[in-house]
Amino acid sequence: MSWTIPRDMTMPLAMPILPAQCRAARGLLAWSQEMLAKQADVGLSTVRDLETERREISAAMATKIRTAFERAGVVFLDADGGGPGVRLRRRPKAR
Repeated sequence: MSWTIPRDMTMPLAMPILPAQCRAARGLLAWSQEMLAKQADVGLSTVRDLETERREISAAMATKIRTAFERAGVVFLDADGGGPGVRLRRRPKAR
């Protein structure tokens, strides 16, 4: 007997951050794309490609971006019926 998980119960595998979440998180932190690339240790083209959906970036690069945001105090919100989002956990420390 085979059993499948309904699509709405699965977690996204390839993209731990959505383009809109990336743009919103940068806005909350007042980070430029260049600052995000530096903080995440990824190329500027990777940030641009994610935000513009020009190409799908690797899960590893997306994870690096998300981790940089989380270190700065960004919390990623689940869809919960209203769509995914972001908020600040605390004020980021001045650098």
